[in-house]
Amino acid sequence: MLENETPKTDTENNAAEENSVPSEVVKEEDLQAEVDHLKDQLLRTLAELENFRKRAEREREEMAKFAITGFARELLTVADNLRRALESVPADHEKPEEILKTLLEGVEITEKELLSAFKKHGIEKIEPLKTPFDHHLHQAMFELEDPDQPAGTVVHVMQPGYTLNGRLLRPALVGVAK
Repeated sequence: MLENETPKTDTENNAAEENSVPSEVVKEEDLQAEVDHLKDQLLRTLAELENFRKRAEREREEMAKFAITGFARELLTVADNLRRALESVPADHEKPEEILKTLLEGVEITEKELLSAFKKHGIEKIEPLKTPFDHHLHQAMFELEDPDQPAGTVVHVMQPGYTLNGRLLRPALVGVAK
């Protein structure tokens, strides 16, 4: 003890201890608040990471599902040409020449195989004839007078449309009843 310093009484010592206890409690509360804040940050970060993972997985699946879109569009012209070749043969061919008959059979088999491959990969042909016009699936090229069909019904198909896994790949080019 220094000469100028007066000895502390028990009351003063107790008061000093009481002052130090609240500062320790305050420090502990501050630390607990910081721990709670860090836990909250950690949980939010983990939730964001999980959401990112799910979104990336969903995008990856969609990309894989529609990756063949360009390829599929190119094959559509092949299908169209095969159909045109089939339609160029007269319907009343009772005794066609042997070469024409062979050609017709070959083109029919090729078209069946192509359509089977389309179906296997999720490409579906839109069959719009005698259905109501749907601007999501059809592209109207002209209107026709047809007393047998109600207005807005597809009465002629110029070019069939196709979907890829339910998504429009190409609209059907159609004629619609007035």
